[in-house]
Amino acid sequence: MRHWLRRLGVTFATFVVAVTVGSLVYNAATSGRDVAAAKLYSGPWAEVDGTQLAYRRWGTHGAPIVLLGGFIEPSWVWHEVGPILGRTHRVYALDLPPFGYSQRRGPYTLARWTQLVEGFDRRLGLRRPVVVGHSLGAAVAVSVATASPDSVEAIVLLDGDALPGGGGAAWLSHFLVPPWFTSIYRIATGWNWLFRRGLESAWGSPNFPASFIAEFERPFRVSGTASASTSLLSHGIQGVSAATIARVSVPSVVAWGSRDTVDSVAAGRRTAALMHSRFVEIPNAGHLSMLAQPNAVAHVIETAP
Repeated sequence: MRHWLRRLGVTFATFVVAVTVGSLVYNAATSGRDVAAAKLYSGPWAEVDGTQLAYRRWGTHGAPIVLLGGFIEPSWVWHEVGPILGRTHRVYALDLPPFGYSQRRGPYTLARWTQLVEGFDRRLGLRRPVVVGHSLGAAVAVSVATASPDSVEAIVLLDGDALPGGGGAAWLSHFLVPPWFTSIYRIATGWNWLFRRGLESAWGSPNFPASFIAEFERPFRVSGTASASTSLLSHGIQGVSAATIARVSVPSVVAWGSRDTVDSVAAGRRTAALMHSRFVEIPNAGHLSMLAQPNAVAHVIETAP
């Protein structure tokens, strides 16, 4: 038995050493993959509380609208809705760090995201914008509306019920250590098939050109994203309580893709009931309703106040 255990231990140790050496070699070979955000995105940028926030903008006149994406979503997801709204509004789509191209500067918490959105509004002089939150961004919209109701004209929750999606996974972050995690991260975030499967689940369509997938994949090359991901993981999918949702006093709308398989339509209806708000079901749209039905989503946003 001792001899068998000794051989098993030697085999396991050899395997760990081999994997570690292989990981170190791979990391060295791909060391130039991650770069500064400015090399991947030309702006515009706004400095808010010491953090460089990347955003996109459309329109030159009209009431302001602020668009917030969901988990790992870059502001690019609004590239069809933004121009439609920009015909009659000033529209700003914000990258919530560590997503998109905003500076990887934590903490990556709901409270911090709320502060950054409020600071962004002040920095650009946006008075009482309509705040739109998709998926995870819905919780940020509710948080902003309840923290500073006088600073918000209305909120729109799009495919997001604003509730937390589970507890933290701090214990798992102890296993996400270099060099193994670095290798796994680089392989996973450079694997088109993985992104394609995720988008298929969120959209329901298998037909995505390479350029479309690249818009979601490219932000993961921003320096510091790997370490930011481990920090984000420890908080789980963040949200607000049902009691907080019920305290929303500004005009509100909940809109939901009728084919959403990521978050159920029933969840959206429950949140709408808590806020006593209008519920709009968007036909022929999955979780990424702003990409599947941009005109319908833009109409919901324009008629929210």
